[in-house]
Amino acid sequence: MSETTFSSFDTMVDKANRLLRDIEKANGWPKERRKQSYAALRAVLHRLRDRLSVDGAAHLGAQLPTLIRGVYYDGWKPSETPVKLSGEEFFQRVRDDFPYAVDGGIEKIVRTVLEALKHYVSEGEWDHLKSGLPNSLAAVLP
Repeated sequence: MSETTFSSFDTMVDKANRLLRDIEKANGWPKERRKQSYAALRAVLHRLRDRLSVDGAAHLGAQLPTLIRGVYYDGWKPSETPVKLSGEEFFQRVRDDFPYAVDGGIEKIVRTVLEALKHYVSEGEWDHLKSGLPNSLAAVLP
């Protein structure tokens, strides 16, 4: 029996892996730390999603690669958003969700994840995202 692939699915997996590799590269992590790059991505995505309005979260989610979109929406409770957070509170919540040692501080992790995500979001949507956040958080976005 020959193995067949579903090219659309392969493309989705490739995009997700590229995003994780971008996070690893920016943090100097080897591929063997893929669980760590995934945990960083998930923690940042969930805090960002919960901080946005329902419409803002949906607009951002629509632009994410398909598999990453699933991570983004996992466990979301739209009726409980937005969660008002200061920049410090945002970083602390990401830190609480990220169970690994952090070289350079949690802010570095957040910035590298956001920089990697920016490549998948249109400039207009990124600007809209920044404008919907308080200055303390918008300043973190590249």
